[in-house]
Amino acid sequence: MSEQLPNLDLSLFEDAQAAPRPGDHKPRILLLYGSTRERSFSRLLVEEAARLLEHFGAETRTFDPSGLPLPDDVPVEHPKVQELRDLVLWSEGQVWCSPERHGAMSAVFKAQIDWIPLALGAIRPTQGKTLAVMQVCGGSQSFNVVNQLRVLGRWMRMFTIPNQSSVPKAYMEFDETGRMKPSPYYDRVVDVMEELVKFTILLRDRQAFLVDRYSERKETAEQLMSRVNQRSI
Repeated sequence: MSEQLPNLDLSLFEDAQAAPRPGDHKPRILLLYGSTRERSFSRLLVEEAARLLEHFGAETRTFDPSGLPLPDDVPVEHPKVQELRDLVLWSEGQVWCSPERHGAMSAVFKAQIDWIPLALGAIRPTQGKTLAVMQVCGGSQSFNVVNQLRVLGRWMRMFTIPNQSSVPKAYMEFDETGRMKPSPYYDRVVDVMEELVKFTILLRDRQAFLVDRYSERKETAEQLMSRVNQRSI
């Protein structure tokens, strides 16, 4: 005999969403980096990642953080804020790459995340989207930033893929033209981008199904019932 669950509204499970048929368009990947320096190694790594993503069949767009104001320092109607939010809504997966500054992600990178809300009306801009995390280091290899980015990704309700990239002494890993030199670090970037495309294709058309929550269905049902009761008064 099954255990009774008296506090669970089983009617909210009756219309469980079926997984939709997969789309046939290219995976849409947004890339963010965390430095506005002229020779920014996080930008160079993101540019290398974008080339790989396009090789694997994805469509990419990269946000330039130069000119993005500090969070809450301007209204959300600011053009750079709107550009970032529009790109987030467009994307099905994302790549986050930041330099390590004082053992943490850069302020330039964090400001971009802080401008992305968990909800825009009824839309959750990042929920259910895939995420790959990378960092560049000025010295020896560290994983401080990618670990922090994983925490952020979870907070933003994203599916962060298992693989990640950390490039030590980044100033030695790129040539004069800004291309990444062949090395095991480059091979790891290839692995990460290939994995991101695969996870994005697998999950993008099932986002709504995978993140559909009982608690949120319950809250929606209660709000609907409240509106009905108000109209009947």
